[in-house]
Formats: sequence, C-alpha cells, structure tokens
Amino acid sequence: MLDIKNLHVDFVGMRGRTEALKNIHLSLQKGEILGIVGESGSGKSITALSILGLLEENAIISSGEIIYNGRDLLQLKPNDRQALRGKEIGMVFQEPMTALHPTMKIGKQLLHVIKQHRNISTKQARELVLQALHDVHIDHPELVAKKYPFELSGGMRQRIVIALAMSSPPNLLIADEPTTALDVTIQYEILNLIKELNQKRGTSVLLITHDLGVVAKVCDRTVVMYAGEVVESGRTKDILEHPFHPYTQSLLNALPDLTEPTQPLKAITGESPSLLHRPSGCAFAARCYKKMEICNSNHPTLSTVNDSAHQAACWLERAVL
Repeated sequence: MLDIKNLHVDFVGMRGRTEALKNIHLSLQKGEILGIVGESGSGKSITALSILGLLEENAIISSGEIIYNGRDLLQLKPNDRQALRGKEIGMVFQEPMTALHPTMKIGKQLLHVIKQHRNISTKQARELVLQALHDVHIDHPELVAKKYPFELSGGMRQRIVIALAMSSPPNLLIADEPTTALDVTIQYEILNLIKELNQKRGTSVLLITHDLGVVAKVCDRTVVMYAGEVVESGRTKDILEHPFHPYTQSLLNALPDLTEPTQPLKAITGESPSLLHRPSGCAFAARCYKKMEICNSNHPTLSTVNDSAHQAACWLERAVL
C-alpha cells in the first residue's frame, strides 16, 4: 500500500540547511500495523508529514518517492493530494487539544469533515457523526456531539481525533504518538481501539511512538529511526527479542526493570548529532558502546540480518559475517 524509497528532506533556515531525513526506506502492507520508534528528533513525525504533504514552507524534498497504491504522492498536483487527505489517508496528530477547533462543537467538526469527503445530505452526515462517535466507544454520542473540546477529558478528545481521522473511512491511518500525555489506563484503551479499527475495517496503520511497550502491543513490524535515518527494521518480535543495532539495544536497555525498582535507569550517554553538520560515519558512533574504527569515517547502509525481513544499518553486521 505504501512504499517510501530514498526519501531525503532538508529544512533551510538562518543557520544553514538541515538534513532532517536521509535515505528513508520503508513499506507498509495492506491491513498491517507498522510502528516507527525512536527518540525525539529522530525524524518520525517529519516522515509522516512528508506523506501527507504537510511540511513547513522551508522544507525541501530533494529526492525520493512516496508510492501510495501505485501513485507517487510527490508527483501529484496540490489539489489531487488534498483529495487524498482525510478521505484515503487519515491522520491522528500528537496533541488532541490543538488538533480540534477550540470554538467549534464536536458534532459540527465531525459534520464538516464528513461532508467534505462524502456526497451525502446533512441528515445522513449527522447520522454518521453519531456512528463515528459510537465506533470509538464514546457513551452518549448525542450529548458529546454538543460539547466543546475543553469540556472533555484528554482521553475523550483523543477518541474524537481518531473518530475524525476514521470518518471517511481511510485506507491508511497515520497515528503520531496517539497515547502521549494519557494515563496508562487510557493509553491501553486507545491502543485497543486502534487495533480494533485495523482488524474490523482492514485499515493499514502507521503508528509513530517513542514507547517500545506500545510497539510490542500492537505492531506487526517495526522501523527504528535515529537522526533522521532508518537504522533497523523487521518483524516486531525479532526487533524486540533479537535487536541487532546498538541503538535499538540501548533503547531496550533503557527500559526500567520492574523487578528491580531501586536500580538506576540505564540512559543512553551523549546526545544526538547536529543535523546541520552530520558526521561522515555512523550517526550513532559517538554514543555507541560497540563502536569500531570504521564507524567514525564510513556511513553504513541497511543490509540483511539473519533473514530478508530483518535489516540493520551497522558495520557490526559486516564484522560478524
């Protein structure tokens, strides 16, 4: 359904040209949930916004393809791309409060989106508004439709953002950290909701998160990003049980051990490199506990680890072979 090839995105600012994404390769199959995981600033959201064509004006896509159902989105005219947003490709943004219009009632917002993408009467659209709220397990949808966003809890607002994104319904749902700032119980409900929509409607999901627990719960495959690059990809089970790239290993090691609550957290030392001046070698080399001499001067590319479904961009893979 979605195939991103050799995607490069730069941002031009007063300090120079920042290489935000470098040589991104990833694919998403129909009916699949693909997780993209990494620290803040690793390029996860930029990848999602590139698909939708919602990058800032100072962004430059210098090369690459974003193939959606056989069409390169980067070659479409603005109106053709706009027609896909919301109708075929839905988006759940990070912060539900800023994603909803603060002075418009919930029902009116949903009504506007449904009317925008469907040639139906207002009466039919109102029925679909209530159905959309019901589909995301909101009790008393008639009452909720008459409320403003500030009258609802964070979990309720997040459900409504998902209802907005699924109201078409789309073939592809991009969820950008949909559980951010929610308590554990609500996180669990939101993840179950996304998985339910995927299974019942066959919607493909691109799930962006920094939480490996979220990835373990819902994702079929996982892509690990660091400094605007894909450093490892494969089946979620393989990534979590047999991580190959030292960055992936470090992320897993940084998880708290609930059996040893008094032990200090194992943080990843150092900082991500400046994307204004990328290092010539591996971007993770300065923080890597398995660094070799070649890592400082030569940039690794994705290559097969164990089987064709598991890939990593690390010189260690060549050393093992």
